Amino acid sequence: MKAYRPLAAVAAIVALSCSKKQDSPAESVAYVVFGEYVQAAEDSFPQIRYFDGGLVTENDRCAVRKVKLNVKMPPVYVNGRPIGFC
Repeated sequence: MKAYRPLAAVAAIVALSCSKKQDSPAESVAYVVFGEYVQAAEDSFPQIRYFDGGLVTENDRCAVRKVKLNVKMPPVYVNGRPIGFC
């Protein structure tokens, strides 16, 4: 019976922490913007200039869905150049 006491204590702590009042989804969501769009005159798919280094993406559209890049997605650096995602 003594072997189950630590397990019961952990279960009680987990149960109490889970019963804490949760914030509404609108209050708990915070977005981080990683860059800004670099717009050309006739370009419908702008590239992104990232704030961390001032570099502009190599691609102008998402490689996965072929849509506009998302400034809320962090880039992946390939050979020191940023690649944006949707």
